[in-house]
Amino acid sequence: MRVFCLNSLDELTPYAEDWERLAGGVPFRSWTWLSNWWRHYGPRDDGPTRTQLATLCVFDQDDTLVGIAPWYIDRSAVRGRVLRFLGSGEVCSDYLGVLCQPGREGPVVEAIADFLVRSALDDSPDALHWDLLKLDGVDAEDVAMAELGRHLAGSGCAIHRRPSANCWRLELPTDWESYTAALGKQQRRTVRRLERQLLDTERVTLHVVTRFDELTRAMDILVDLHQRRRRSLGEPGCFASPRFLAFHRDVVPELLRRGMVQLYWLEIDGRPAAAEYHLASGGVLYVYQAGVEPELLDQQPGNVINLAILRWAIERGYRAYDFLRGDEPYKARFGATPRPCVELQIAAPCPAARWRHNLWLAGNNMKQWIKREMTGTK
Repeated sequence: MRVFCLNSLDELTPYAEDWERLAGGVPFRSWTWLSNWWRHYGPRDDGPTRTQLATLCVFDQDDTLVGIAPWYIDRSAVRGRVLRFLGSGEVCSDYLGVLCQPGREGPVVEAIADFLVRSALDDSPDALHWDLLKLDGVDAEDVAMAELGRHLAGSGCAIHRRPSANCWRLELPTDWESYTAALGKQQRRTVRRLERQLLDTERVTLHVVTRFDELTRAMDILVDLHQRRRRSLGEPGCFASPRFLAFHRDVVPELLRRGMVQLYWLEIDGRPAAAEYHLASGGVLYVYQAGVEPELLDQQPGNVINLAILRWAIERGYRAYDFLRGDEPYKARFGATPRPCVELQIAAPCPAARWRHNLWLAGNNMKQWIKREMTGTK
């Protein structure tokens, strides 16, 4: 295995289709999602923090790309040179990880770990100097990521692993009656009531985007409903960020071209009442963003659109409905179960990186102690 660190999209673009193949059907790992993210969120030079693309590509003896570590460097005075996932931050990408050809996870991850250790100890100016690997949104059962941590720990790196918010996934049955029968008694009663009053009446229409000329209207409805609902709660809303909005305006058409996105809006009595933005791949819908009309909350538009889409997805043979990160109670009510996620912080095997990591760890432990004391928990 040979590992190269590529520092620009121009270097990576020739491997775009290989990247899509290695993403394994996870939209957040795809070239489409992550290359667009980098165009909008990096590089930048805004004083104390500077970013640089630092994606590791692993090739086998036949010069076939068999692994990718989709990372960039975020430099700061406090943490040093931090390797992070592309897609991090306010975009909140889930299920991030090292991309590997199936069946070759072991040698790919070992090659990446060896490259990282050598780079951390290499004094040459062209080496990948890094102090910390900070990885969020990792599936706790991701075999490749677990192997990466094991290899780096065995090479003298300090590992800090802590739980983060769960993702929640609902495995879909083959028919609607089987789904509703598996719900709790109270939720099943709610579903039946909403079916009688709205879902099974002419008052409700679910619009599903299938053509490019429908995208602009669907996105406008989504952004408007999301922003007005969040503002009604005293929050700015995700789309208040110009970069967040621009990223999604650019990435959605590309995702639609690849069949990796579903946009919907739901009308009640002819008025847009709710909208949803899902990523889609491998028979799974990933519930990424939503908005509801704050003036129609008495009609439960959020519940209605989720039920309408669930029924639509079951009828079309989707196998799972993933609510992504966040432990909101409504996800369990819809029948989803938690998928544990973790945050990894791995300090490079050199004195300066260890010192920074230990300083952070001491501060973090102090914060947790103060929080326990203030809340009275053990």
